[in-house]
Amino acid sequence: MSPELRVDIVRLRPGPEPLPLPQYMTDGAAGCDLAADIERPLTVAPGERVLVPTGIAIALPWGYEGQVRPRSGLAFREGLTVANAPGTIDSDYRGEIQVLLVNLGDRPATIRRGDRIAQLVIAPIVRAIWNEAPALPATLRQAGGFGSTGDGSARPGGPCGP
Repeated sequence: MSPELRVDIVRLRPGPEPLPLPQYMTDGAAGCDLAADIERPLTVAPGERVLVPTGIAIALPWGYEGQVRPRSGLAFREGLTVANAPGTIDSDYRGEIQVLLVNLGDRPATIRRGDRIAQLVIAPIVRAIWNEAPALPATLRQAGGFGSTGDGSARPGGPCGP
């Protein structure tokens, strides 16, 4: 079982029929689903970006961040994905979580109240203490960037996994 972290959450628009709080859909899920808290259906044209409210605010403990990520099924079926994926929720942010969606599909997509629009992953963070140095230590890869690990110039680093 994964470690658990208590996070305070507030419903900003509880109303007579409140949306469920974010929930993990399976025991092994890394992210919990965020739902659209909108009054009426929202149609997103191809290429259009929209900011979709979730109706919740959270208080992450210092040393943690929230990562707002796309839902793979929504991206596959509708072409909707998170435009700034992953979007970051800092531990000192107390405003409403909103999701910046973009329609990368070729037809309009409609979002309805309660639709699961993104995932929220809570992750620990490490803050860097920058140490200016005259040079960086050498590696086999060096400055090899985009595509360099598949062009034959990189050497395998060993097996992956157990």
